[in-house]
Amino acid sequence: NKRLGGGGTGFIGTALTQLLKARGHEVTLVSRKPGPGRITWDELATSGLPRCDAAVNLAGENILNPLRRWNETFQKEVLSSRLETTQILAKAITKAPQPPKAWVLVTGVAYYQPSPTAEYDEDSPGGDFDFFSNLVTKWETAARLPGESTRQVVVRSGVVLGRGGGAIGQMLLPFRLGLGGPIGSGHQFFPWIHIRDLTGILAHALEASHVQGVLNGVAPAPTTTNAEFAKALGAALGRPAFIPLPSMVVQAVFGQERAIMLLEGQKVVPRRTLATGYQYSFPELEAALKEVVA
Repeated sequence: NKRLGGGGTGFIGTALTQLLKARGHEVTLVSRKPGPGRITWDELATSGLPRCDAAVNLAGENILNPLRRWNETFQKEVLSSRLETTQILAKAITKAPQPPKAWVLVTGVAYYQPSPTAEYDEDSPGGDFDFFSNLVTKWETAARLPGESTRQVVVRSGVVLGRGGGAIGQMLLPFRLGLGGPIGSGHQFFPWIHIRDLTGILAHALEASHVQGVLNGVAPAPTTTNAEFAKALGAALGRPAFIPLPSMVVQAVFGQERAIMLLEGQKVVPRRTLATGYQYSFPELEAALKEVVA
């Protein structure tokens, strides 16, 4: 079974490649740099899709990079790193003489409008109220293939918790020093998923022929707020976590528009994901964090 992964060199891609290889799949990565077991985006665009059973796209510039100012240049990069790679892959799949059986894209729960009360499942409306929700809509639209020959799956991921990367990489140091705490009010919802479950859902989507459409990539645990998350992370590290990060600081570092991703949140349930029969390894926050900080 051959799998092709775009953007496979990042945090999620590395974890997914390991899992797929352990399950006996052969994986080819599409990345900017050539190398063994890789093809470049240019090669893909010019020579077309190598024969594969499934394709996944995980490519995208990290939005919450605190070293980058949130200006037009960076916004364009965030957009193009997602849309162009998705379009190249979708076009290659459409043109392939033997198209893959499955095509999986990872987007985000930013599709759903932050709200202190609403609860969203995969059929809930969204995707049209700010830069990020519009980005998800454009991204998912870019992935859409004509025809029925390839199963199409979109996983809208929450904040990914895992060792050595993702959001938690940036949070660990202050929390280890006992300087962690809630962000802003702390009342906002915090949709999360353990890396092992995100890769598990992706592998399930690639392997199980009945899975299609949108799946929410979030844990099925009772919804967590940011303050509960901070408290649980402090507890996992055996450190106090009382020092709030004021909204003003978050806005100063990330800019108004990006700050919303941290200061507001949405209550997202993985209704369709559970209905596909996927069994979570880390449905509860406490166990998920224990594994991450171990």
